[in-house]
Amino acid sequence: MVTTRPSVDQVWAWLDQVPDPEVPVISLVDLGIIRNVTWQNNTLEVTVTPTYSGCPATSVINLEIEAALRANGIEKLSLIRQIAPPWTTDWLSDNGKTKLEAYGIAPPQAAGGPQHCPHCKSSAVEKISQFGSTPCKAQWRCTDCLEPFDYFKCI
Repeated sequence: MVTTRPSVDQVWAWLDQVPDPEVPVISLVDLGIIRNVTWQNNTLEVTVTPTYSGCPATSVINLEIEAALRANGIEKLSLIRQIAPPWTTDWLSDNGKTKLEAYGIAPPQAAGGPQHCPHCKSSAVEKISQFGSTPCKAQWRCTDCLEPFDYFKCI
């Protein structure tokens, strides 16, 4: 049990350690779905915006947030689902984009497709399918190194 209330900054740091269940290399904070953390009296309120309203990972994400915060002594917790404004890939942190690329997933680009292969950095890339391993990704391939890779679509 926490005897002194942790700061909001401390809570953000804890949440930054919770991986996204679909792309575990980035945290929920990197993904940009944690919108607000605040104390209302003795209850910690965490506002979460799913990447899209039908995201199948939403329940798992909420369970992981709750588990992480309870493991750090938070007893009174309220998770608030906020769907407006809708999540956008603009909310991905720069750190998250860097982690995605290092993991082999091309981060979203305003041009509508990856500028280079996340494996060999060649610009010789082609789209294989608009549908990738999850609804927010498309499948691409490098024509130089011949490696397929996911591209995180702009939303």
